[in-house]
Amino acid sequence: MEWERAKNYILVAFILLNLGLGAVILLDGRYTLTPERERNIRTVLDQNNISLYRLPMRRFPPMLPLDVTGFYYDIDELLEMFFEDPATAERFDSDDNILGAPQRYDYRCGYSRLFVNNGFVTFWYDTRGLEHVRQSIAASQEGITWEEAAVLTTEFIATHFPDFEHDLTFDVDGGIRRIYLQVYRERPIFSNRIEFDISNYGIEWIEMRFGQVIGHGLVPRSIFAPDEVLLTFMQAMHHVEEPIIIQTIDMVYFQGYPSLQSGSSYPAVPTYRIFMKGDDLPFLINAFTNTSLTF
Repeated sequence: MEWERAKNYILVAFILLNLGLGAVILLDGRYTLTPERERNIRTVLDQNNISLYRLPMRRFPPMLPLDVTGFYYDIDELLEMFFEDPATAERFDSDDNILGAPQRYDYRCGYSRLFVNNGFVTFWYDTRGLEHVRQSIAASQEGITWEEAAVLTTEFIATHFPDFEHDLTFDVDGGIRRIYLQVYRERPIFSNRIEFDISNYGIEWIEMRFGQVIGHGLVPRSIFAPDEVLLTFMQAMHHVEEPIIIQTIDMVYFQGYPSLQSGSSYPAVPTYRIFMKGDDLPFLINAFTNTSLTF
């Protein structure tokens, strides 16, 4: 009798397990790009002179927004970070500050300058001050390599921003630009970024902007599928006459309207990045609304 009852329990458990697995498969299928949909979007893109180099992301399950504060910087930490002797840095106050405007900071020490304004932190060397160094370097010297630039920026990031990871590298006039993004639970935050310009003389320019990550929101939201996003991209690029080659598509968080008040917060939303051949920076599309974004 006990064995019969046990068998009934086991049978019910198997039925419930199969129902659960069936529900998971059904829901998973709702958020997976089918081969047919992929073929259809490729055909439409081809008809509009757009080639897809790599396969788009196939899965698009609901995602949570990410709460990030307004821009937050500790000025004392920045001075320690950028100046060998912070005590010798001289502060210059701007005459155009008005009541209610965000606080501006302008520090200079030798040929270095640290400027904080409107949410951006910028550090650079005065190129006029470096002129004597430039003249001492042979004109035949080759430019810095990507590998050498990586060594310089990796050391800085590992020391001061260990939760930031390398995202993009490309050539700019006179050197190389490397971009790092903060990563939260394996997802990059495109609006929390640090950019470097590196030349033969080392790191000449750094710009950063970021808020503090609070954590995920509580309610997941559906995101648009990759093929729907590609249709939006196609419509936005209809004025381009030259062929467009999409090299890759990925997903990041992006805080489109950050606050200048460090105590406030605004959600960073899941955002598709579309990289095109010939463009160093991606095209951004809000995954919740399927609308293009500017940065």
